[in-house]
Amino acid sequence: MYVLIVVSAFNSLSQRVHAELSDAGHQVEVVLAANGDDAVRAAVRGHRPDLIVAPMLKTALPEDVWAEHTCLIVHPGPPGDRGPSALDWAIGTGADRWGVTVLQAGAEMDAGDIWATAPFDVPPVGKSDLYRNELSDAAMAAVLEAVERFASDTYRPLPQRDGDGNGDGNGVGAPVVRVVQRGYFRQERRRIDWARDDTETVLRKLRGADSQPGVRDELLGQELFLHGGHPEDRLRGRPGTVVARRAGAVCLATRDGAVWVPELRPRRTRGGPATFKLPATLVLGDRLADVPEVPAPLELPPHRRTWTDIRYRQSGDVGFLGFRFPGGAMSTAHCRRLLDAYAYALSRPTRVLVLGGGRDFFSNGIHLNVIEAAPDPAAESWANINAMDDLVEAVLRTTDRLVVAALGGNAAAGGAMLALAADAVWCRTGAVLNPHYRLMGLYGSEFWTYTLPRRAGADLAERLMEEAAPVSAASAARMGLVDRLVTSAPQGFAPEVARMAGDLASGGKLRQLIHDKGEAREKDEAERPLTEYRREELARMHRTFFDPESSYHALRTAFVRKAPPQATRQGQGWG
Repeated sequence: MYVLIVVSAFNSLSQRVHAELSDAGHQVEVVLAANGDDAVRAAVRGHRPDLIVAPMLKTALPEDVWAEHTCLIVHPGPPGDRGPSALDWAIGTGADRWGVTVLQAGAEMDAGDIWATAPFDVPPVGKSDLYRNELSDAAMAAVLEAVERFASDTYRPLPQRDGDGNGDGNGVGAPVVRVVQRGYFRQERRRIDWARDDTETVLRKLRGADSQPGVRDELLGQELFLHGGHPEDRLRGRPGTVVARRAGAVCLATRDGAVWVPELRPRRTRGGPATFKLPATLVLGDRLADVPEVPAPLELPPHRRTWTDIRYRQSGDVGFLGFRFPGGAMSTAHCRRLLDAYAYALSRPTRVLVLGGGRDFFSNGIHLNVIEAAPDPAAESWANINAMDDLVEAVLRTTDRLVVAALGGNAAAGGAMLALAADAVWCRTGAVLNPHYRLMGLYGSEFWTYTLPRRAGADLAERLMEEAAPVSAASAARMGLVDRLVTSAPQGFAPEVARMAGDLASGGKLRQLIHDKGEAREKDEAERPLTEYRREELARMHRTFFDPESSYHALRTAFVRKAPPQATRQGQGWG
């Protein structure tokens, strides 16, 4: 079928729907509803789709579109749930089970006939993490089921109306759908009462507002929004005060403990430009002069409840270097600290080293928000890409053990290339890869001109860069970008990776694999040194960064400040 995807932004779920519907053999095109109703109408007239699917839509479709075409809306709530803040309510009310519903667009928002629905668990994670993982898995299953039902031309969707309770599930004698109308989850509900709220309540409020809109508060005399929340088991202080800082985050005391907040967003001034999230210490700056830096050891005891974005642990012959940066973005500082941790991991007596392995983003490359906020964005772009290259080169030059990149979540641009630098790439089936740079006006670096053709071949590498389309985990495996697909729930990915890594380390072929890897690296180096790939890539990046008229600067600003240029699909990360 010809499927037109209509979205307010081409976000992670929209990308996954695009990729997996394409995998299923459908012809798929995308139009941004943010460009206006006329753009949607023009796309419908031009493409003449069999079906319209809206995975992420903040505005209503034009009536003349939904009246003449079947339009399926993905609503992040169970059947009968209505309103714009479904996941916020799920987390805010402490639900441990939620659902996603694919329904038909109509005159009333979220009130259309139901084509498919799927439940999912709600673990104690941030809203954006939940959206990209448990909800994404459920939504994809429901979308595929709804599309299959539509294609059959025999299925009748379930009306949202009272019935006799003895329905056959196909609209005949339909069971009751309990309608719950929920409004916006406003800041009044999110407000933290530091003197009264316990730590678990504070964490729930922070998680329910991550990554948008954040929780409005005041810290050290500055009005801002808090983004992200993680428990702390030892630090204490007067409730609501900043008691420590670590790796860009700040620790805030609660009445019975403390929480770490990695990012802050200044409140927008009237008439001023849109603000955006940054590492908390960058936002507070000199206000933190008297706040102590409290580092965490790289190898944390398993019983500790504290936040750190980089961790190392070892189990027998396997080392696990985990990292988790907000939004998957890696600033110059992130890259340098991760490179130091990588050097530490190489000093340990292991035969297999696993990079990543967490349940969310692997990496999205350079940190566009930090670059945008820098006094000299061109200079910070240059520093960031060089730090990223240093990290990727260290992985490529590791020849004394096997390195595995474990992608529990999405990877894009330089983050995808970081994964491809490893000897093996293991990927959860729900992840999406964006192995390209073009939509941010960049040529790219991170040794992609070496690693991408090495895995996919020169022709496919060129096509991936030119088309700049999202790639499902399954397609990435067929292309040679992924070596093993891991079918697991998000929470089960890390244990499964640990099991697989243990099997690899104890297998009889490991010694030969390490030997062959070393010989291949020597052969490739003789043919063309890594320094040559890096020099050529960076020469092109340097020209782009330091040209004030290059499209990169306008595209970066639009992406960071959430004002996408006309007809530009915005992906998950760049650089």
